[in-house]
Amino acid sequence: MGVRLNQMPPAVQVDEEAALAARAAWLHFAGGKTQGEVAELLGVQSTKAHRLIARARNDGLIRVIVEGPIAGCIELEERLKAMHGLGHCEVVPNIDEGGLPLRTLGIAGARYIRNLIESRRHDLIGFGHGRTLAAAIDLMASVDGKGTKFVSLLGGLTRRFAASPFDVIHKLAERTSAEAYVMPVPFFANSAKDRQVLEAQYGVSDVIAMAKQAQLYIAGIGEVTRASFIASAGMIDEDDVDEVMKTGAAAEILGQFFAADGTHLPNSVADRALAPRLADLKSHAIVALAGGTTKTQAIRSILASGLLFGLITDEATARRLVAAKPGHQPGKKNGKSAPG
Repeated sequence: MGVRLNQMPPAVQVDEEAALAARAAWLHFAGGKTQGEVAELLGVQSTKAHRLIARARNDGLIRVIVEGPIAGCIELEERLKAMHGLGHCEVVPNIDEGGLPLRTLGIAGARYIRNLIESRRHDLIGFGHGRTLAAAIDLMASVDGKGTKFVSLLGGLTRRFAASPFDVIHKLAERTSAEAYVMPVPFFANSAKDRQVLEAQYGVSDVIAMAKQAQLYIAGIGEVTRASFIASAGMIDEDDVDEVMKTGAAAEILGQFFAADGTHLPNSVADRALAPRLADLKSHAIVALAGGTTKTQAIRSILASGLLFGLITDEATARRLVAAKPGHQPGKKNGKSAPG
């Protein structure tokens, strides 16, 4: 039942490098980083770091952008790293408002994922799904992904076996022409026994085994309300939401639920998830793409859980997060180091 996708990308190219050039310039000129260090921090090759810095200088970005919002964002990044022991953090200026700033987060996620692919540091990357990750792939320009494989970490169907519009693996295959592996099964099975049956199916078990081997997980973070992605997309029903809310859950990541203080909350809904188990989350580097007023509490919860290696978020959310008390220190508690 496991499905591999391998499609040619559309001939659409978008120039996304102006903001990246400003970030490279700030790190080099204001942060005192060498070009090699800039390349390492941005996840690009040294030759590209040199071109980005040159572009920022030639385009006059250093005075206008580097000393303005980008510098403020990098200060927030450093504070979040220090508060939560993160190995990677990106904060981007808000360009849209609302409870979920999808365009802001989508652009940031698209740049990160594209740079990740171009760096050729990872042979196999696991992806979750959801509105924010889907927005990132929608906004990502075509990139040659040959040499990199993608694998879905979650079942991509509703419990009624309807396809989710926010399953990102198909879109990744279109954008990158890379090998991409999906699980054509529901995110949540009807029972724990059904989950075991589905996971044992030929093909599905292979994809699950592949997901365990991925060097990096990229995921969204969900709030636990009836307006959350897993509820509104039909992944679970109202009774399931009520059950999880009664446990005191404040956040969901890759099918696992957590209290506001980061405590893991086992429940029958998570037991039905065709998703990584908690032990898998603890043993992998996870980078989350999440932000917005509706998800701030959920992000705090996952930061406190100790699971995250990295966080990509918007500036408004970052300011709310640094105003909160520090939680656990993920990178140190779990012994995670920079992937690749």
